[in-house]
Amino acid sequence: MNIQLGQLAPDFSLPTHLDTTVRLSDFRGRNVVLAFYPMAWTPVCTHQIPAYQAELASFEALNTQILGISIDHVPCLKAWAQSLGGISYPLLSDFWPHGAVAQQYGVLRPEGRSERAIFVMDREGIVRYIDIHDIADQPSNAELRRVLREIDPQTAAAAPAEVAALQTLPHGGIVMYCTPWCPDCKQARAWLKAHNLSYTEVDISKTPAAAQQVRAWANGNETTPTFDIDGTIVVDFDEPRLRQVLGITE
Repeated sequence: MNIQLGQLAPDFSLPTHLDTTVRLSDFRGRNVVLAFYPMAWTPVCTHQIPAYQAELASFEALNTQILGISIDHVPCLKAWAQSLGGISYPLLSDFWPHGAVAQQYGVLRPEGRSERAIFVMDREGIVRYIDIHDIADQPSNAELRRVLREIDPQTAAAAPAEVAALQTLPHGGIVMYCTPWCPDCKQARAWLKAHNLSYTEVDISKTPAAAQQVRAWANGNETTPTFDIDGTIVVDFDEPRLRQVLGITE
């Protein structure tokens, strides 16, 4: 089934990692961002899902409910959400019948997982925006808010305006760009501590300018950790390269 702009979004009911059951039509009166993502525990999804959590207040100000949805089963989603530091909005399990909602929305891939796809519904449940995204790329939260302001100008007028403030990023010494939930970041912190190396940590999930800078360094990807060591950039936890740059020989 192919979903078209302007049609009523197909209704469904699914269990969530919060031990609740969500029916899409229950959110009438609110805008809805339905975010299909391929699979829990995978790199891009592990950035995308916490990014909504980090900016949840900005979506709530636009009278918008975020819903994540994947083919993972509920226990998997629970464990993953916990590893990410907690996700308070619903992660829906399209596990059984396998991928039925993804199929309903036309985004089930042949290998049995969904596309990375965003559907935005207005307060009446009408589909107003569709983005079948590059599966290897993280969708933009700023673009979603732009769409929401466009389709719901009444709410947007009352919501705080987004300010693209210039953010000064730290320079000098070891600067590690990371996220709280990244396993490689945790490993890098332990490695730096073991070598008695002081560093400055920047959370890219809370600092848009930092996320933009990391994408520039990492060929468009939000790869964490990424290090700026006195102007030398090391993408990912590349221990041999870090040893070389930092002059560690033992």
